[in-house]
Amino acid sequence: MMQIIPTRSGQEMSITYEGTLKKVSRAAFGTASVMLMILSLGLIFYGVFNLLFTLLTSWHEGRDALLLAISYVVIAIAVFDVAKYFMEEEVIQSRVKVSPLEARLSLTKFITTIIIAVFIEGLVAVFEVSREHIQQIFYPIGLLVTATIVVLSLAVYQRISVDTENQESRAVIRSK
Repeated sequence: MMQIIPTRSGQEMSITYEGTLKKVSRAAFGTASVMLMILSLGLIFYGVFNLLFTLLTSWHEGRDALLLAISYVVIAIAVFDVAKYFMEEEVIQSRVKVSPLEARLSLTKFITTIIIAVFIEGLVAVFEVSREHIQQIFYPIGLLVTATIVVLSLAVYQRISVDTENQESRAVIRSK
């Protein structure tokens, strides 16, 4: 959208909001993506160093440190994938999806990464809680149930999207 602003000298000056907004948006997503990538790598290194330090001081505490390191790595990978998704979709491509298929595939990849992270975190939490604090088992169970609901929701979304894509394809073929 372009807005024309009259100046004192009588000349007109145009301002393009869309171009400026797109540049600011790309810069913000780019900066946030790079920061998330750096933080996720830091979380991986922290988890590994914490594990090594714990193993060097006490083998007995190694199991807990190993589960914690797994949690850190899983969370870090999920965060890194979110940052990569933003970088690819909002900074590098920076365009509207051309087809529903592209949008569906992109969203499916993104949601699948989150689902895997939630499942792994839920499983790690089950192991952690079941050993010492069995009364707190509802949190890990809640994570696993939530991940299952998201998987089922994704399946419904996929089914509806594919049916819609097929109907659109048939309508295009009939119109020719």
